[in-house]
Amino acid sequence: MSTFNSFTFQTVPRVVCEIGSSQHLDQLIAEQFPTAKHALIVTDPGFLKTGQIDPIAAKLGNTNRQVSIYADVVADPPEAVVRAATESARQQGIDLVIGIGGGSSMDVAKLIAVLLGSEQDLKSMYGIGNVKGHRLPLIQVPTTAGTGSEVTPISIVTTGETTKMGVVAPQLYADLAVLDAALTVGLAAKVTAATGIDAMVHAIESYTSKLKKNPLSDTLAREALRLLSVNLLPACRDGKNLEARQAMLLGAMLAGQAFANAPVAAVHALAYPIGGIFHVPHGLSNSLVLPHVLRFNASAAAPLYAELAEIVQPEITGSVEAKSQALIALMEAMAQQVGIETRLREVGIAAVDLDRLADDAMLQTRLLTNNPREVTREDAYRIYEAAL
Repeated sequence: MSTFNSFTFQTVPRVVCEIGSSQHLDQLIAEQFPTAKHALIVTDPGFLKTGQIDPIAAKLGNTNRQVSIYADVVADPPEAVVRAATESARQQGIDLVIGIGGGSSMDVAKLIAVLLGSEQDLKSMYGIGNVKGHRLPLIQVPTTAGTGSEVTPISIVTTGETTKMGVVAPQLYADLAVLDAALTVGLAAKVTAATGIDAMVHAIESYTSKLKKNPLSDTLAREALRLLSVNLLPACRDGKNLEARQAMLLGAMLAGQAFANAPVAAVHALAYPIGGIFHVPHGLSNSLVLPHVLRFNASAAAPLYAELAEIVQPEITGSVEAKSQALIALMEAMAQQVGIETRLREVGIAAVDLDRLADDAMLQTRLLTNNPREVTREDAYRIYEAAL
C-alpha cells in the first residue's frame, strides 16, 4: 500500500479568463471592492505607450473613484523603484493596487500593496514567510504569458548591482487575476516566445520539484504544458491570434499556480545570474540553460521527464530514457523554431564569465534545494559551459 503525502495548496481566490475582460475592471472592482476610493495602476513605460491602459483608467475614473498611474517600473526592478512607488502611493492615499504588465510590474504591485498595508520595511520582508502585516486589495492583469506572477506569492527585487532577493509570503497572493489576451496582441514574437518558454519551464520544474511536488500542482503543470506547447508556435507566427494567446495566458497562469506550490529549481537558479549580471530578459535566461539543466537532471528525473514528453508529443514511443531525452530535444527544437537565442555567447557571455555565473548560481539556495539532483558549484560551471 502506498503512503499518501500530505500537502498544502494556496492560490488566488478569483480568476477571470475572458478576452476583453480588462475593459470591465470597473465592474469587477465595484463587485469585489465597493468601498475602494483611489486605485493605483502599476505598469511600465513600454506598456503605457501602447495606449491600452487609457480606456481602462478612463472607465475606472468614471465611477466615484480616483485613478493614479505609476509607470516607472523597469525590468528586474531595484529596491529604489519599489520604495519610490510606495511613497508616492502613500502620499496619494491609495487604497487599491492594480498591476498591469509583465512580471516586473506585477511584482512591484504586490510589494506596494503589502508595504502600504503595514509599517514593515522592505528589507525585513526578504526570504520566505517574513511579511508580517496585511496588504491593500490587489488585482493583477498580465500582459505577457510567461511569469505567472498574477497567481504567485513571490516578488523578485534587485538588491544590489546584480543580486536579486525574493519576498515569498501568502500575503502576496492577489485577490483577483484577470486574463485578457487582447492586452497581449502587440507583444513582439521574440518576447512571446521567450515568455512562453519561461512558462513551460515553470510547469516542468514544478512537476519535478523535490520537496513539495503534489497531485494538485502536478495536474496544473501537466495541463499548463499541454496548452503552452500546442499554442506557442501559433501565437508567435500570428500575433493577432487571440485564441492562441488566450490559451497561452491560461497555460502560464496554471503553471504559476503549480510552481507557487511546488517551487522551481536549478533552471531558475542558473538563469538568475544571467539576468542579473548581463540584463538578459528572464524568460530568455531560462530558455538558454533549460536543455542543459534537463540533461544534468535526467539521471534523477527521467521517469517524470518521460511523462512530460508524452504531453508535448503524444505519439512518442520508446523507453523512459528515450522519452526523457526526447523532451530535451523537443524543448531545444522549440527555441530554434521560434527564433530566440539558444547559446550564452549570443547574448554577450564569454568563457571568462562562467566562474562568476557559477558563484552567483550557488547563492540561489532557495531554488537549488528543490532540484531533483544536487547541484555543486562544479556542476553549475559545467552546465554554463555546455550552454556557451
